Amino acid sequence: MKLLLIHTGGTIGMADSPEGLAPRKGLVEEAISKRLPDGTELIADVFDPLLDSADVGPAHWNRMLQTIRHYAEAAVIITHGTDTMAFTGAALSQALAGEARRVILCGSMLPLGQDGDAEGNLDLAISAAAIEEPGVHLAFAGKLLAADGLVKHHSHEADAFRAQPQAIMGAPKHSTFDDRKLAILTLSPGIPAAAVKAMLSTLDGAVLRIFGAGTAMNDTGLLTVLTEAVKSGKRLRAVSQCEAGGLSPGAYAAGAGLWSTGVENGGTQTPEAALIHLWLN
Repeated sequence: MKLLLIHTGGTIGMADSPEGLAPRKGLVEEAISKRLPDGTELIADVFDPLLDSADVGPAHWNRMLQTIRHYAEAAVIITHGTDTMAFTGAALSQALAGEARRVILCGSMLPLGQDGDAEGNLDLAISAAAIEEPGVHLAFAGKLLAADGLVKHHSHEADAFRAQPQAIMGAPKHSTFDDRKLAILTLSPGIPAAAVKAMLSTLDGAVLRIFGAGTAMNDTGLLTVLTEAVKSGKRLRAVSQCEAGGLSPGAYAAGAGLWSTGVENGGTQTPEAALIHLWLN
């Protein structure tokens, strides 16, 4: 078996330093090498410099995709920090849809060698990578989670992630990420329409986190801003601020104004999944 390791950085590959935890080169590669079954060929692509996941974005997703596609016969493990794991999980799940690839994401809340979760997560990732069923998953806290709808549920506990079921999607229109300016905006009570307008003026599109099953304030100024943005060609995709359940347009009269603006229904998509959907479709 060929195993491709893409090590981007993150807590799993850090070690103590005089300044605190810092990335240490070779730590993850050594830990995986010691765990591989006999006869496994390890191919390592290590980011330089190693990144905190807060710095991971579209250009890095493109690099991961290019490497994965180059090694077409290899199973893939990607080690990655936890803070933006949900974005990378959605990015790879959607970009690789229809390509029959097996990709296992892996990270940890504590670094290797600190009697935490790192070793167990790596063991699970290696065993999961050997399965031939295609898909992108996260190996974490003894569970293999579908990576298309990840939610970082807790900022400290080892069992940090949940996976929200996502609608089955076919191959995307685009296979890599371009340089469009997209963002996630959260509507909150009293948010000024002018603030939303100013933000949208700098964006090519946005995900709107709205209330509950699909409501928003009946603010004429805000609804006008959203209507004008859609008419100008900006794609706006709505998702729920709730972690689970998704949207049901029309369930409440309080959502009628919002849906009349032309915003797209993100359904059960997480904000991360909806953002990736805008990029690739």
